[in-house]
Amino acid sequence: MRLISFEADGREQPGAVVTGPDGTDRVVALGDLSLAQILEHGPRIAAAAGSADITALPTLTEVKLAPPVRPGKILCLGYNYAGHTQEQAPPFPNVFIKTPNTICGPGDAVVMPPSCTDVDYEGEIAVVIGTRASRVPQAGAMAHVAGYTLFNDVSDRGWQHRTDQWALGKSADGFGPLGPWIVTTDEVTGLGGRTVEVERNGVVTVSASTDAMVYDVAFLVHYLSQIITLEPGDIISTGTPGRFPQAQAAHTPLTPGDTVTIRVTGLGELTTPFVSMEENR
Repeated sequence: MRLISFEADGREQPGAVVTGPDGTDRVVALGDLSLAQILEHGPRIAAAAGSADITALPTLTEVKLAPPVRPGKILCLGYNYAGHTQEQAPPFPNVFIKTPNTICGPGDAVVMPPSCTDVDYEGEIAVVIGTRASRVPQAGAMAHVAGYTLFNDVSDRGWQHRTDQWALGKSADGFGPLGPWIVTTDEVTGLGGRTVEVERNGVVTVSASTDAMVYDVAFLVHYLSQIITLEPGDIISTGTPGRFPQAQAAHTPLTPGDTVTIRVTGLGELTTPFVSMEENR
């Protein structure tokens, strides 16, 4: 099933997307359920949502989507696709952290601060944790995964490369578009054989198979949980494939008016416009 958050009555509310007999996606509000309940019991909630009078529900296009989760921790992978920058895979996962202030929703504009003059994008699949995971074995790690969503790891390379610590370049306000929904593991059991595609202004700059991922989801949950307790709603962003050589050679920093779209087979697509701070006033 697809889980979302949407804006209603001045606050973000959880919901599920159901498809009516006419093929239209509609939204079932999930009331006062907690995030943990929703993520842990997605299949059961899907059954309840399916019993609703679908034709009376608002369509997906009629609601304003918010980030599907507000993660307490955002753990990201660098160089996790074969051929991305390095000829050989790193001996251990290359993990860095983005801060929660980066999260924004599907369709939200990323506002580029004046001090950020080398803004870049990376299209990724994010793993959403469903149940608390602490020092879990690899064999049981997938039981702690609720599902998957899309993530744009926006960075300012100038800030990122000022030091050997990446946090400031990765963590400007709004530099983490997330969504549009979480596809739960009862619908998507694994990431194998999917195509990750990224467009900038309608031009495809990345197209690669998830089969090129160096470290898979089960290993990442196991590995990270050895020292960090993962909580419901936390995300692990699994890294970006490298750009096409011609796209990388022609790459320039993002500018106001640019749009980036990420799409992954079976997970949907996430489109983000980029604007200047002056345009956002």
